[in-house]
Amino acid sequence: MPDKQTINRKRVIKHLYFERSLSCADLSVLTKRSVPLTTRVLNYLIEEGCVVETGLATSTGGRRPQMYSLRSDLMYVVSVAMDQLVTRIAMMDMHNHYALGPEQVSLKLTNNPQGLEELSEVIDTFIRQSGIPRNRIAGVGIGMPGFVDVRKGINHSFLFAREGNIVSFLETQLGVPVHIDNDSSLIALAELRLGVARRHQNAMVINISWGVGLGLVLKGELFRGNNGFAGEFSHIPVFTNNKMCSCGKSGCLETEASLLTLTEKAVKGLQQGKISLLKHLPLEENGATIQSIIDAAVRGDKFALGLFAEAGYNIGRGIAILIHLLNPELVVLSGRGAAAGKVWLPPIQQAINEHCIPKIAENTEVVISKLCLEAGLTGAAALVMDHYDRSTHDHLIDKQEKVA
Repeated sequence: MPDKQTINRKRVIKHLYFERSLSCADLSVLTKRSVPLTTRVLNYLIEEGCVVETGLATSTGGRRPQMYSLRSDLMYVVSVAMDQLVTRIAMMDMHNHYALGPEQVSLKLTNNPQGLEELSEVIDTFIRQSGIPRNRIAGVGIGMPGFVDVRKGINHSFLFAREGNIVSFLETQLGVPVHIDNDSSLIALAELRLGVARRHQNAMVINISWGVGLGLVLKGELFRGNNGFAGEFSHIPVFTNNKMCSCGKSGCLETEASLLTLTEKAVKGLQQGKISLLKHLPLEENGATIQSIIDAAVRGDKFALGLFAEAGYNIGRGIAILIHLLNPELVVLSGRGAAAGKVWLPPIQQAINEHCIPKIAENTEVVISKLCLEAGLTGAAALVMDHYDRSTHDHLIDKQEKVA
């Protein structure tokens, strides 16, 4: 187990990662350590080349404190964002910038008994080609769809391990710490730690993708539920449409509000002769298809806007249910679909107006993420650093050579 000195250093590194720049007094408060102890830790990290002074803070009337930041190349995080169709992977530095990637690979999750081995090979190849030594990698963070049990390190839907669990298998194969979580939970973590939900106590983060996921922020913390399965927004039974959902039930929100459904309706409408900028819609790959629909909607295409109006209204109906249950201060639209931006807002707000008790909804704000598709990779990196001060892996602090 790490000793107290190592834990203190890791806590400072963790908070500097998420806040980017802090004073000694700020760090003392965040780490719950005395100012003299925090000063000693900072001096050690500066001597080791881990932390640099970044100038004085903006004046607030008194003496301006010295500010500190991490070296961007102190260490790296491998971020992996998976969905049912593709896997994206990137190497992130300590300023949350891409050091390498993102790259996209095809990795089938459904009915693929070799999926975990394939994922391991993808990550291992990416690390080797990066040229970054593994003792400079803080960990691998992976967001994946399905029922992910974080405590047991397993996914009840995909990526089955023949022995042990997903985490133990990958750590053995890769030689670095590995953390996994549900993709929508990590998108919520990205918004909470580094996005528009920062410093908000109660927020709902909607992951608009091939399904419609949900991450819950309650009392300033990510809420996962008893077994980690909280937030299955896609499968709220809203409709009586007799449409079969991917979960095996019918009438789920996903059947009328997901990007996959939106794409299917676009193709069907064009086949029926709808006039649109989408007349040459690429059909070979869902990611390219939905991006074309988003681009058309942003350009004001009437047919594309209608598709988003219908999907948005249905998402808004689901949000209205959540507002009645949780009374959040903020609803964030994030994930791949959030790239459509303000196109989503009018139909969602209309549904909230129609289906919510006004007094309950009056202080709930609906906003668009600035991270959008990058939220998955950002959240995977945040997952690693969120666990950094609790990790038993001391390779960086104990073995890193001093940086000149």
